Amino acid sequence: MAEETLFMIKPDAVAGRKVGLILAEVEKAGFEILAMRLVRLTPEEARRFYAVHEGKPFLDDLVRFMSSGPAIPCRLRRENAITFLRERIGATDPREAKAGTIRALHAESKQNNAVHASDSPESARIEIPFFFGEAGGR
Repeated sequence: MAEETLFMIKPDAVAGRKVGLILAEVEKAGFEILAMRLVRLTPEEARRFYAVHEGKPFLDDLVRFMSSGPAIPCRLRRENAITFLRERIGATDPREAKAGTIRALHAESKQNNAVHASDSPESARIEIPFFFGEAGGR
């Protein structure tokens, strides 16, 4: 069954000029890009986007990082999009990511890990409208 997910190229990968390489990986994996935009999150928007991590010790650093430069959220679709994309991007820490995954190829560190992807259908239903819809959108 075709499903949609949010995929975001983070500020480190945008600054590192890896956007084209990463998008090529996504397309090669069979994803249809339904929408894409360049954004610069404010610290407040980044905190709202990552509200699920409220109270965790890394949140302030994550907010600072995500508001440090432009990012590119994308609305993607394909069969089993969420599970397949999570496998395709690899582990959060690029040193633990399987060879050939997006993070193994393009991430710098556990925090500067190049990309974000929805981790569940519930997350996708919140994250897609944040960037591409009206409910809680920026």
